[in-house]
Amino acid sequence: MFVSETPLVVRYAETDQMGVVHHSNYPVWFEAGRTDFIKKVGMPYSVIEQKGAMLPLLELRCRYMGFARYEDNIIIRTSIKEYTGTRLCFSYQAVRAEDGRVLAEGETLHCWTRRDLKPVNIKKYMPDVYELIERAAKDI
Repeated sequence: MFVSETPLVVRYAETDQMGVVHHSNYPVWFEAGRTDFIKKVGMPYSVIEQKGAMLPLLELRCRYMGFARYEDNIIIRTSIKEYTGTRLCFSYQAVRAEDGRVLAEGETLHCWTRRDLKPVNIKKYMPDVYELIERAAKDI
C-alpha cells in the first residue's frame, strides 16, 4: 500500500488562544494530504475534475491524540483504506516530525460523481483513474 507523506509547518493563524493548533485545521490538513496523495499516484485532482469526475465528501472522522504548536513541522500520512468503483475511503495520520508523535488520526469517505453530482462507477466511467487508485491501494 502506498503511503504519501505531505510536510506542513504550523502557521500562527492555525493556533488558538491556548497556543495549540485548533481542531478545525486537521480536516484542512487531511485535504492537503489527500490532494498530494492523488497527485503522487499519477494524476492531479484538477485533471480528474477536468476529465469530468468529482469526489465529494460523504463522511469525515478525526480522533485527536496530541497537539501541535506554532512552527511545529507536521507530516500528513495519507493512504487508501478501502475503495470500490463508487466509493473511496482515505486514512490519515498527522504526525509531529520532530518526535514522531501521532497527533491525530482520521478518515474521509468520498463517492465518485460526474460534474452534475450524479453518482458514477469510476471503474467504468474512467478506467484509467480507477487503475491509479487500485495500484496505490495495493502498492505503487
